Amino acid sequence: MRIVHGMAAGMELMSRRPGYTEPQLSPAALKRNQEIFGESLSASDAVRRIVASVRELGDNAVREFARIFDDAAIESLEVPRERLMEAADSLPSDLRDALETAASRIMAYHTASMPQAWSNAGAGYGVRIVPIERVGLYVPGGTAQYPSTVLMSAIPAKTAGVPEVILCTPTPSPVTLAAAHIAGVDRLFQIGGAQAIAAMAFGTDSVPRVDKICGPGNMFVSIAKREVYGQVDIDGLYGPTETIVIADDSADPELAAADLLAQAEHDELASPILITTGLDAAERIASEVERQISTLNRGPIARAAVDAQGAVVVVDTIAEAIELANAYAPEHLCLLVRDAASFTGLVRNAGGIFVGEHSPEVIGDYVAGPSHVMPTGGTARFTSSLGVQAFLRHIPVISLDSETLNQVGPAAAAIARAEGLTGHAHAIELRLEGSGVDKDFFSEAR
Repeated sequence: MRIVHGMAAGMELMSRRPGYTEPQLSPAALKRNQEIFGESLSASDAVRRIVASVRELGDNAVREFARIFDDAAIESLEVPRERLMEAADSLPSDLRDALETAASRIMAYHTASMPQAWSNAGAGYGVRIVPIERVGLYVPGGTAQYPSTVLMSAIPAKTAGVPEVILCTPTPSPVTLAAAHIAGVDRLFQIGGAQAIAAMAFGTDSVPRVDKICGPGNMFVSIAKREVYGQVDIDGLYGPTETIVIADDSADPELAAADLLAQAEHDELASPILITTGLDAAERIASEVERQISTLNRGPIARAAVDAQGAVVVVDTIAEAIELANAYAPEHLCLLVRDAASFTGLVRNAGGIFVGEHSPEVIGDYVAGPSHVMPTGGTARFTSSLGVQAFLRHIPVISLDSETLNQVGPAAAAIARAEGLTGHAHAIELRLEGSGVDKDFFSEAR
């Protein structure tokens, strides 16, 4: 791992702003687009073609793209609910227990996170908390299976009270189907990619139109979510995973390296970054990273991520390390330092904070409780991990009595007239006339 020294060099490495850049497709991908679409389209242009086709042709387009991209002939897009139940019943007991344990902690966390409606009768205002009526969730599938993402996405939605949760995932395995049953998914469709996003956004004969789409996916899924935003809401655009580990000389190099590689093995584009307060710790952890890579099944992927995006920054203090982390706004921030809990108040920008060696990021992937669907690409500067708040609407309720209207109405009318909106002012003044408000107000205002 490359090592840089000092705040200036660290800030140059870590500073970034969120923003979409067109992904560069490989020559093979461009050739594939040429074969499919008749042109060497960019990723965004290819997704626009897919979205437009699904919007126009519905199920037929979804099936055709499944054939083209996944070599899958799908007769029924929807998986019957009984298959979800059967999958759950057929799981090995230890795996079923593990999913149930995770589900229980996830539900407990999100139940505790639920906001409460409130009202102030004297002031004449309050708020209702109302769940979104139908939500679509996307979970990656195909060659990999992510039952944990099913739990981490669907349970917050159901905890928020969403009446209907739709899940799309390509070629779901039995454990994915079982997780959907445990999480309370209402309907599951065995479709993936940009075509799944378009189907949920616009609706087809088989797939109902949803109000919001949430969940991670590859670049084509993220582009599709961006393309349909406005037709539906989305939770965010997710990119490759990223982790910053902040370590001091008390950190166990083996554990720090393992935490970095746990993210590096996800994707060649993953970003494993270490910030430490001493060159000795930096070198020991970097050496441990090298040793452990060779032991991983996905070692070549981890190697590519470490070589391309991995880095070590050496600074003088933990406060400086957190300042660099705030500039980067990582998906995951791990604190492997003395008295780690005392530093959490300094963190402003992170998808999640993992405090101490007993709270590795990997435990957050599965059973800690908060959703592992967290903001990437610097978007932790303005957005949060997936939670009940993503599935709720806050509807203000205004309910003034006559006394309160008489108190605040003249100010509203005056502001309205200052804006030249005499109709606004008139609607207020009609209610104030005869109410005991000083008549001079009306003559002066008019």
